[in-house]
Amino acid sequence: MKIYLSLLLLSILSYSPPRHETNEGKIDEASTKKVLEHHWTAFQANDLEGTMADYTEESVLITPDQTYRGLSEIRQNFIKAFQAFPKDKATLKLNKSVVNKDVGYILWEANTPTFNLTYATDTFIIHDGKIVRQTYAGVAAPK
Repeated sequence: MKIYLSLLLLSILSYSPPRHETNEGKIDEASTKKVLEHHWTAFQANDLEGTMADYTEESVLITPDQTYRGLSEIRQNFIKAFQAFPKDKATLKLNKSVVNKDVGYILWEANTPTFNLTYATDTFIIHDGKIVRQTYAGVAAPK
């Protein structure tokens, strides 16, 4: 009887319920890549509406200076960014782009009339075709 109870207790303690599919199991890497490419193209073109189409009201953008939450705050960030990177007067160069599941990463640089961005990096978390989280950092040298 002791052996039976010990085996029963052992089987109860070692039981793990079946695992359900997580969101990671449903991640479409092709969708992540598509959003990342669209975002870079819209940003280069100073296309505010195209850029904003990649975000939702729940999106968060973290920069060294400020954290932007929601569409209104993120829009204000890009209005300022497009002033800093005028379309016909700035040159942007994408040096690296990596996609891994729901994460997109870009490494880039820019030359503008007032400064050189010698190193810039963005990391994106993309779900359901939208950027839900983004970080940005860069090193700028005034001209």
